[in-house]
Amino acid sequence: MIRIACVGITVMDRIYSVAALPTEGGKYVASHYQEVGGGPAATAAVAAAKLGATVDFIGRVGDDDTGDRLLAELESLGVKTRYCRRLPDARSSQSAVLVDAEGERIIINYPSPDLTPDADWLDALDFSQWDVVLADVRWHEGAKRAFTLAKKAGVMTVLDADVTPQDISELVALSDHAAFSAPGLRRFSAQNEALEGLAYAKTRTNGQVYVTCGAQGCYWIEGADTHHQPGFAVDVVDTTGAGDVFHGALALGLAEKQGIAQAVRFASGVAALKCTRPGGRQGIPDCDQVRSFLSLYV
Repeated sequence: MIRIACVGITVMDRIYSVAALPTEGGKYVASHYQEVGGGPAATAAVAAAKLGATVDFIGRVGDDDTGDRLLAELESLGVKTRYCRRLPDARSSQSAVLVDAEGERIIINYPSPDLTPDADWLDALDFSQWDVVLADVRWHEGAKRAFTLAKKAGVMTVLDADVTPQDISELVALSDHAAFSAPGLRRFSAQNEALEGLAYAKTRTNGQVYVTCGAQGCYWIEGADTHHQPGFAVDVVDTTGAGDVFHGALALGLAEKQGIAQAVRFASGVAALKCTRPGGRQGIPDCDQVRSFLSLYV
């Protein structure tokens, strides 16, 4: 069985369903509300576990009720939290998520300032126990330390290169596979066009680079060529967590020694199916569902 470590943040998503995303100040009424765990690395961990991998989530939470709920939910979904650090007298992170009738969303994240960025404690972990280490960019020090230790252990590294205020150049350089969101790539490369940004990103790493562009699918560079996996047409309910799920599935596919095109297609199918249900985790499919779905597109 494939063993994956996902390093980064976990947050409590407070999701409000609205008819349309607000464009100005005012009062709005939600038609539905739910609370569910989120965060890029944590949701990627849930996806990988649902798809059959043995998964550890490595991150930080407070010792508050929210931290209790976040870790309990991960454990209930098959993700091990044995290496998580709970910080005393600290609040856990949370996000407000607005989702419209078309499934598009606005996320307002509050990264708790109580969660200290220190990552030296990762040195005590044996990174050789995993086949792949995935990290998000929201805990920069954790990602850098984890990737450094993984590289020393000869373990594959996959970066979820989303938007963050920090310069992620060193994380990209440490990555065997850097998968950008379109906004993340624009910030990193200062290029508005995805393919131009991707070409720039390739100059900053010896690894593979990818960019996900929502319904347009995923582009990546392999050798001297740029490749494209079109997005799958589905009835979108909620795109929350789609990128996170893509990264978890991509890490699994690569660890299984799938070819890059096959791994991207697999991850794209997983992300598409997730979008057919509300929340960042509720709609994550298992492998049988993914295989059945992809068989329709042979």
